[in-house]
Amino acid sequence: MPILVEIRWPINPFRGDKFAEGWLPIAEAALDYGASSWAFYRALDGRLDFIQHATFPSKADFERYWYSETVAEARTELAGCYQVPLLPTFWEITGSGAATARTA
Repeated sequence: MPILVEIRWPINPFRGDKFAEGWLPIAEAALDYGASSWAFYRALDGRLDFIQHATFPSKADFERYWYSETVAEARTELAGCYQVPLLPTFWEITGSGAATARTA
């Protein structure tokens, strides 16, 4: 059963832009580790809160991504930008949907 993983990233002051630029390609890299979707959100107010979502086939697939050399190096490189500890949360997907483009 696929799972949604959510990671809330609280960013330290004056480091939001650096974090956004550095983490965006890493969030997208979830696709390289089996994720079927990913998203990376930034709060409009304050600009220091980020949320990362990814849908993986299993928790083990997420862990393969999270503990990979690429992701571990990126977390180390961006250390000081975000507050620790980071606690991913895992969600069972009980329903989802998306709007389709309408034709006139």
